[in-house]
Amino acid sequence: MVTLDLNCDLGEGARGDEAIMPFITSANIACGAHAGDSVTMRRVSELAKSLGVAVGAHPGFPDREGFGRRELNLGPDEVYALVKSQVKDLQRIAEVRHVKTHGALYTLAAKDRALAHAVACAVRECDPHLILFALSGSVQVEEGEAAGLRVAQEVFADRSYQLDGSLTPRTRPDAMIQNESHAIAQALSLALVGTVRSTDGIVVKVRADTVCLHGDGTNAAVFARRIRQALLADGVILAPALSYRGAGSGRR
Repeated sequence: MVTLDLNCDLGEGARGDEAIMPFITSANIACGAHAGDSVTMRRVSELAKSLGVAVGAHPGFPDREGFGRRELNLGPDEVYALVKSQVKDLQRIAEVRHVKTHGALYTLAAKDRALAHAVACAVRECDPHLILFALSGSVQVEEGEAAGLRVAQEVFADRSYQLDGSLTPRTRPDAMIQNESHAIAQALSLALVGTVRSTDGIVVKVRADTVCLHGDGTNAAVFARRIRQALLADGVILAPALSYRGAGSGRR
């Protein structure tokens, strides 16, 4: 039996938050740097709470024009400060269970050990009980665990993959999976088999604690509903990330 989290990035200005929320188990809420503000943070947090969805902070680079998807030349100390500040901002509004970095910061921290360490330390400083969401198999996983955090290894239903398990860069036209059937098939493979097929056609092994889909996609609400239905139909239990550990429900 497989227990899995289904998460989505919300509070980023898209109009589908209310439509998506009923189908997920964790919400990553923008904290005002790449998108969002105190009003959206409160609104989305309250919506999540009303539906039993776990609330997470979604800190990113302070780059609203580029939606946090442009790489900024910030050092570890600066990354530590911006992550800590944004998580604290959401903690003043809501009960935060997890943290997932956004966009370029997420991508850089997945491969840059110094930045990954800075992110992990910032999260631990905010609350050592927070769960860190990190790209499956990345150095962010290693640094999060080294910092004593619980780490949920994250995979993506609507992003394509490279041979090394990294995500296809957003600059490429095949970075996002637009086909609904493809996204559903990938989500099922990630959840049930622990594999994903790269853009080169090679099967890559991954660990999946939480599956992400993006809230700013054209068909995000439809993807969320269909992916949820497909996972449940195959016997997957959906619950907030790592809630099953030590509770007798376990993974396969």
